Amino acid sequence: MRIGRIIGAGIVFAVISFVIHMIESIASMGYYLDPNYFSVWSKIMMPAAGPPPPEFFVLSVAFGFIAGMLYAFVFDKVKSCIKEQSAVRKGLYYGALLFLVAGIPMSMTMFLMINLPAGLTTIWTLSGFITYLIGGIAIAKIMQ
Repeated sequence: MRIGRIIGAGIVFAVISFVIHMIESIASMGYYLDPNYFSVWSKIMMPAAGPPPPEFFVLSVAFGFIAGMLYAFVFDKVKSCIKEQSAVRKGLYYGALLFLVAGIPMSMTMFLMINLPAGLTTIWTLSGFITYLIGGIAIAKIMQ
């Protein structure tokens, strides 16, 4: 096992995820500022009205790092099954696969379980798709 590469991929994935989600949150800020939805946000994200505390951002990066390491570990195990030759194409394929098995089911579950506007769930799904694709490319390049 190549633990150094897995850790590196986790770090890169965390950065990619954080940047994409920051852009997404800025673009969809109206949803976060709507008092109708204050009650659905976790106490970690919004302990009081206003911007999230620093702990939320630290946990977001930490969770992205853990997810990135898990995705890199799985990629290391399945990369030989992906017939693409270039790291970019292999990463796009892997990112699309992650979206199909993780992103879509999570979006469907959130839509059913959490009282959020469909527009916000759609935005989260699209930003997740972009994160999986770019993250998949980064993981493939690091893990090659």
